[in-house]
Amino acid sequence: MTVFAVREEAATPTRARVRQSRRLALLGICGLGILFALVTLALTTGQLPLPASVALRGLVGLGDPADVMVVRDFRAPRVIAAVVAGVGLGVAGSLLQRVFRNPLASPDVMGVTGGASFGAVVLLATGASQTLIPLAALGGGLLAALLLGVFGWRSGLTVTRLVLVGLAVQAGLAAAVNLMVVRFPAELAGSALQWTTGSLYGRTWTEVWAAGGAVALALMAAFALQRRLAVLDLGDESAGGLGLNPSAARLQLLVTAIVLASLAAALTGPVAFVALAVPHLVRFVAGPPTPGTLALTGLAGAVLLLASDLVVQHLLPVSGLPVGVVTATLGAPWLLVLMIRQSRPVNRSAA
Repeated sequence: MTVFAVREEAATPTRARVRQSRRLALLGICGLGILFALVTLALTTGQLPLPASVALRGLVGLGDPADVMVVRDFRAPRVIAAVVAGVGLGVAGSLLQRVFRNPLASPDVMGVTGGASFGAVVLLATGASQTLIPLAALGGGLLAALLLGVFGWRSGLTVTRLVLVGLAVQAGLAAAVNLMVVRFPAELAGSALQWTTGSLYGRTWTEVWAAGGAVALALMAAFALQRRLAVLDLGDESAGGLGLNPSAARLQLLVTAIVLASLAAALTGPVAFVALAVPHLVRFVAGPPTPGTLALTGLAGAVLLLASDLVVQHLLPVSGLPVGVVTATLGAPWLLVLMIRQSRPVNRSAA
């Protein structure tokens, strides 16, 4: 009887992992199907409606030259930019929330996307080539992280202090961006406007390839660091006992998350709440964090950002609105729900 009980206990985690793997596979297939449908919808709709077969053939350079130009030069860069930025924001938010063990930790709350916008606007103000925007955004994101470290670590590593300092850094850098936009000449102010609210308008293949390639490298680093993140979840003492340096591992994960968020912001500007909300939604439907849930988080971020951009383009009565308006509208109630849940006694004791 005892032997059977032991076998049953040993088999339970395996069964749970199998069930979660099946659930992840099903959710991944559904997510890919939704993403394909949204991509097709984005390529076919606009001032010149196109059948799905024509749009998909035009995406690979086949068909009427005019249709190919509409799809490949005007619609496809915006679609791919939304997918790349959504993946980057989703994965960055998941990494930060696990590193800081705080559901409110995300690049936009902690000032990283504000720093990326600041770096991009500074580049525009100097008149340098816009192909350098990903590097400028990355520099701005690292600057925000440096400010966060200087003011947040000064009295010890407390998560509450880091979040509050992050909000202050985000607000200060956003104010600096607004000041520079106001001081810009009119022709430059239009180019810099997306860095105040977040927009996918006017993305080009040059920007998409530059940021997309860098995001792909950062994603490989994130998945390579997954094992260290899983060890950190056990606690610093247990991680040290297993031979892992918690501070070094946490710094590597933090830099990876900042790079992902900054590169995403280089494409879209400071799009709010995608990085905050998506990891929670994936955790709710997919269960405990694994490499599979991290991949699903990136997929869900791409779906959310692309769907929000379609809403901005085709469903809202006002044209020209940035995608950040929709994500902020969706995210504000979600943030309130999170804060209410965190204020409950049972959650505080669990934390």
